[in-house]
Amino acid sequence: MEFDNSKPIYLQIVDFFYENILVKRWADEERIPSVREVAMMVEVNPNTAIRAFNHLQDLGVIYNKRGIGYFVASDGYIKVLNIKRKEFMEQMLPDVFKKLNLLDISFDELKNAYNQQKNEEK
Repeated sequence: MEFDNSKPIYLQIVDFFYENILVKRWADEERIPSVREVAMMVEVNPNTAIRAFNHLQDLGVIYNKRGIGYFVASDGYIKVLNIKRKEFMEQMLPDVFKKLNLLDISFDELKNAYNQQKNEEK
């Protein structure tokens, strides 16, 4: 995993979890890799991985079954979706709107570009 310096590593690991949950690689109530496995997977110290796990537990996205492992919460997908949507709306969208305004791009142009991109992904 490639890390950037703009965000703490444990939060980048949290984003890795979010992506796996959103693409349904890890479904609700499904066991996820252990702290050690994640640490090896993303090549970080296990303490950094534990910090990510603790953060996700605090948010209610994952939970621990003692002696068995960590699992995605029954509403983990919905929680992650809401977290990421809020983050997008509050942090990214204002900048997008500013650029649309500066470049005089209409919502129709944006919609057409969005639909074209969506068709290319299929």
